[in-house]
Amino acid sequence: MKFKLSAFALTAAFAFAAPAQAQTEIQWWHSMGGALGEWVNDLAKDFNASQKDYKIVPTFKGSYAESMTAAIAAYRAGNAPNIVQVFEVGTATMMASKGAIVPVAKVMTDAGLKFDPSVYVPAVAGYYTAPNGQMLSFPFNSSTPVFHYNKDAFKSAGLDPEKPPTTWPEVALAAAKLKASGHKCPFTTSWISWTQLESFSAWHNVLYATKNNGFGGLDTRLAFNSPLHVRHIENLANMAKSGLFVYKGRDNAADATFVSGECAMATASSALAGSVKRNGKFAYGIGTLPYYPDVPGAPQNTVIGGASLWVLSGKKPEEYKGVAKFFQYLSQPQVAAASHQRTGYLPVTKASFEMTEKSGFYKQNAGYDVSVNQMVRKTTDKSRGVRLGNFLQIRTIIDEELEGVWRGAKQPKEALDEAVKRGNEQLERFEKANKS
Repeated sequence: MKFKLSAFALTAAFAFAAPAQAQTEIQWWHSMGGALGEWVNDLAKDFNASQKDYKIVPTFKGSYAESMTAAIAAYRAGNAPNIVQVFEVGTATMMASKGAIVPVAKVMTDAGLKFDPSVYVPAVAGYYTAPNGQMLSFPFNSSTPVFHYNKDAFKSAGLDPEKPPTTWPEVALAAAKLKASGHKCPFTTSWISWTQLESFSAWHNVLYATKNNGFGGLDTRLAFNSPLHVRHIENLANMAKSGLFVYKGRDNAADATFVSGECAMATASSALAGSVKRNGKFAYGIGTLPYYPDVPGAPQNTVIGGASLWVLSGKKPEEYKGVAKFFQYLSQPQVAAASHQRTGYLPVTKASFEMTEKSGFYKQNAGYDVSVNQMVRKTTDKSRGVRLGNFLQIRTIIDEELEGVWRGAKQPKEALDEAVKRGNEQLERFEKANKS
């Protein structure tokens, strides 16, 4: 009798200890570090806790350029992730990678989930949509350049902390007052090409490149050496000579100098707001991107930045279903609204923007709606965005040429002409490689 009971107990114990059905793992490679990395990890954790069938596994893969390169190499080796976060600069390259990606619209419909592209913010969704109207990637963390300023520094310099400069002449005047009050870095900027040429062009309703900035065909060529572009870089060069503009390096290197209080004003991604909110030790303000008031049509609208989520091919059907469920989760108004409010990235959907507005968030956090308002203005063919092949290489060329200007080694027109010439060589290569 004792033996029978023991055997029964043992059998029961094994039965209860038997593992549940294994979860399907979804590998997600991203480029979010610091506070934004914590946000990504929290999204994955919350989604995983919301259901039992799928497990999102986020992995930090370095900078945007590094993660994109790593994903391409992994795809060629047959061990790519399910999802990779790619910055907007890589959009044309991903679009041209036929066979390597599965359009997000197809992923959603194949999974039997309702998918309506119209629920997403038009200026954002449109950038990641093919000419045939199919959305190719999920607009995860979209941003746009805005003007960040230190209200405490403004007070010390005798400037009105509630009135940020809105024009470039006003920026120069504010920088001069900040310098006179003892600030060694009155103004800086991140992402030179994105803020001072790409968004600058759209904001002033002038072309950055022909063929509607690349949307009209692969035979696009660069056009950012116009008299207006030269004038702007000349003004920044003069500010640099006077110590009013301090160049802090490529990409987002300047971000840390604003958050620390070293630099008083900066043009940078709207997503910098989350970091300032968390780590800044000063009263903080957000203004619109500056413009030249004598340019007809300015200001127009700024262009998209940040990144989207691309789904790679060659995976199992169940994995794609998990990806679709995750994207559906991210699109929920409350999830998207919380992400927007936490990070400063644009709201993914119109419903998440409306939810944020109704909650009173923008009234309590002045300036957080600037990025949205800049993006939802009526766009023109000149201001829709910039979508070029070999765009990463072009941005590197621009950095190299303009660094010569900031050092005083090159004239602005010479640098822009050379950047256009070298950049066009990259566009010609991309056109030849993708003509079919």
